[in-house]
Amino acid sequence: MLSLGAGGVLLALAGAAVAGPSFGAGFGAGSVWAVTPEDAACHTDLELVSRSGAVAPITLISDGDHVALRFAKEGMPSEAFLPIRVDGKPYSNLVQRTGEEGLAVMNLSDDTLAALRHGKVLQVAWLADEAVSASLAGASQGIVDLRSCGAQVAIQHRTREAELDVQRSKAQAEARAKAVADEQLAAARAQTAAAEAERERVAAETERTRAETDAMNTRAEQQRAAADQERQRYYYGDRQAYYGERPPAPEPEPAPWGYYRPYYPR
Repeated sequence: MLSLGAGGVLLALAGAAVAGPSFGAGFGAGSVWAVTPEDAACHTDLELVSRSGAVAPITLISDGDHVALRFAKEGMPSEAFLPIRVDGKPYSNLVQRTGEEGLAVMNLSDDTLAALRHGKVLQVAWLADEAVSASLAGASQGIVDLRSCGAQVAIQHRTREAELDVQRSKAQAEARAKAVADEQLAAARAQTAAAEAERERVAAETERTRAETDAMNTRAEQQRAAADQERQRYYYGDRQAYYGERPPAPEPEPAPWGYYRPYYPR
């Protein structure tokens, strides 16, 4: 049964329960596999029960290509090669600890998956203080649907990631283009400011030179005026010293025009 809701896809798979006589605790008349999508995979939760009734939860996850068993156990090494039993037969798989404290993942081989699909009882001896087990009723269709859901979710995830990559690439390209444009604009502004500063410097230098020239011309004019005054004082001072207080004698008047001195030959 496929149900689409706001939370994602939920596959509920019901199958008849088949339990061995020594694992009666925790088994009812039926077993339900609820497949729920994650970000890039799908998962289904199972509960393994011990003889004393203690419960050890596990999760089967799939991205469509692979199926793994996820569980929590304190003190797990970074890697281990551990068995699980299906109908009493051991199937060993690689276990790797994830970044979260106490969380580990067992990557299930094809042989292990085939045994789970066709088996009746799953038993794990090292997950808790005592062996725990669960019925595999409904596992055949449940694992198929788990992988199908994982494949669809993985495709959607890859599509979203590709779209995000395109958006990120576009944003980065725009950011680089903006950075280049800003750098060019800043360079142009710096050049304009430098040119303006140079023009102002040249104008100030020209104005200073003009002011110095005007000042020099003014000083020269003042010096010429002072020299003229000095010459006048010297000239009139000498005349006064020569003539004293009396005015100078008048110059003789020139002979009137028309005066003719006769010429007498000898």
